[in-house]
Amino acid sequence: MSKSLLADASIRLENALKHVDISDDAIERLKYPKTSLMVSIPIRMDDGSLKMFRGYRVRYDDTRGPGKGGVRYHPNVSLDEVQSLAFWMTFKCALLDLPFGGAKGGITVDPKALSKAELERLSRGYIEAIADSIGPDTDILAPDVYTNAMIMGWMMDQYSIIHRRIVPGVVTGKPLSMGGSQGRSTATATGAFHVINTVCEKLGRSPEKTTVAVQGFGNAGAEVAQQLANMGYKVVAVSDSRGGIYAEQGLDIPSIRHYKVENRGIKAVYCENTLCNIVEHKVLTNEELLTLDVDILIPAALENQITAQNAHQIKAKLIFEVANGPITSEADKILEQNDIMVVPDILTNAGGVTVSHFEWVQNRNGFYWSATEVKQKLKEKMIREAENVWELAQTKQLSMRTAAYTHALNRLGDALDAKGTRNYFVGSSS
Repeated sequence: MSKSLLADASIRLENALKHVDISDDAIERLKYPKTSLMVSIPIRMDDGSLKMFRGYRVRYDDTRGPGKGGVRYHPNVSLDEVQSLAFWMTFKCALLDLPFGGAKGGITVDPKALSKAELERLSRGYIEAIADSIGPDTDILAPDVYTNAMIMGWMMDQYSIIHRRIVPGVVTGKPLSMGGSQGRSTATATGAFHVINTVCEKLGRSPEKTTVAVQGFGNAGAEVAQQLANMGYKVVAVSDSRGGIYAEQGLDIPSIRHYKVENRGIKAVYCENTLCNIVEHKVLTNEELLTLDVDILIPAALENQITAQNAHQIKAKLIFEVANGPITSEADKILEQNDIMVVPDILTNAGGVTVSHFEWVQNRNGFYWSATEVKQKLKEKMIREAENVWELAQTKQLSMRTAAYTHALNRLGDALDAKGTRNYFVGSSS
């Protein structure tokens, strides 16, 4: 592998390999993605012009089951990024003991620059291009950055049109009316909330005495901020792509969410009159938010937000990765040297894929669970695996990231080795 996002991500694998006993065959298989698909999507724009978009779908490993992973729309989407995200998904699914492998997809596009009709044509065109590589038993799609239930519905519908039958299980995160699951839209945030609570309880931290900063006030970041605030945590700073705000006494998260919806951004001002309580606040950038003196920092935006360049400036005692890959491997070392605990993305943000699994199961059975059932099943699974990772970290004196990868590797190794290893074949021929 060349030095890239994927190469940086694989360093986490190398660190965990020191603490597991799996075959060389399994290690070799995990070095490379199983399939990497790159497609061109021709779209007729509203003005009559034809524009080409580049799309990707990577299935990294499917030893434990069909590939599973979201589709993101972003100007910076690349094959390297998608391969890295599929790599992380492989370990995330194993860590949560889900019967899935890791996959990911994306389109290089600024979705904000498209009309709704253009967005629909692009989404359906993407499925036309990758239809032979996906399916409910092969590779299952889900929402990610700048994709949502409506887009997932278009994708499921287009796949069903191609195959001339209704196939709800090919996509998760769909509208409820099209076979979606209760609780899916907030699953990533709810899962993160349970992980944060579990770790804070282990450390003896009470919510009322814990300050929180959230970088990335999107679907997951805003919802986890809301749930933490409801529990009594003091959320003192939030930011989106346009900037952020900080108030030492805490922010009124429901009002900020309302304001963001109404104005399409936080815009670094605090709304007035009936929408918000008037509080003194500071305007700050995303970069400044990362360096605030808070107890918990939650990067919930994009990859590579904390690097070797700014890791020394981080003052938070705990970091929970709600985004995928927000901390580079070089930054990891610096944070560990400074006694900052990082709870990794493959655990913290696994609530989304967990409820996606619930949705897939419901689609295949044709029987749907209540919101209460989904919520309880998610809570039990997230707390159980958070406690497993915590115990492994304490027992073997590992970082939470290395413990999470070690736990996942043990499950992956068993599945990979079940197909036969060098020792098995050498032994059988002697």
